[in-house]
Amino acid sequence: MPLVEDNKCDLVLYTNPWSRGQIVRWMLEETGVAYRQVVLNYGEQMKTPAYLAINPMGKVPTLVHEGKVVTECPAICAYLADTFPEAALAPPFYDRAAYYRWLFFAAGPLEAAIVNRLLKVEVDEDQQKMVGYGSYDKAVAVLADAVSSAPYLLGEQFTAADVYVGSHVIWGMQFESLPKRPEFERYAKRLMERPAFLAAKAIDDRLGEALKNAAQA
Repeated sequence: MPLVEDNKCDLVLYTNPWSRGQIVRWMLEETGVAYRQVVLNYGEQMKTPAYLAINPMGKVPTLVHEGKVVTECPAICAYLADTFPEAALAPPFYDRAAYYRWLFFAAGPLEAAIVNRLLKVEVDEDQQKMVGYGSYDKAVAVLADAVSSAPYLLGEQFTAADVYVGSHVIWGMQFESLPKRPEFERYAKRLMERPAFLAAKAIDDRLGEALKNAAQA
């Protein structure tokens, strides 16, 4: 298991088990490299001067590697894929068109469409040209087509794009911010059977239970 308790480990994940840190943990487990974790509770622990010096947003996840700070889940996923090429989680540089396309589609138009819908922000037909996603239904349809054309977004190769986009699909259906379309269900099932996904989920489940028990003690 890549997660270690060695304080000398120079790859550090700042996270909370009930956060998007789950995405980064999955990505770390896919790389197979050793990392350690710093678990922060919501509230004061994420707003201390020491943590704000690392991530001024006061949010998790944050990755620190050899003193370098990376925030934002798609950026962390891409960084890890590039930093540990032996894991084969990114295509060659000359063949990254679709890889970048879907990473940034999920980080931009798709997430904006989902968040606006959850916030009940209504975008009328005239306003659709002002938002990157056009309409929620359009963004969902594009995503469904992308995940149904092959086993993974880039065909037969699983990549960091699947970790990030797949997380949107898995948790989107879980929290009903995305519809349970057959295309999404097949794609999510395929991803959730991966050993790294299962390992990451087990860690966060145990961590979440421990935090819950500590709060009730």
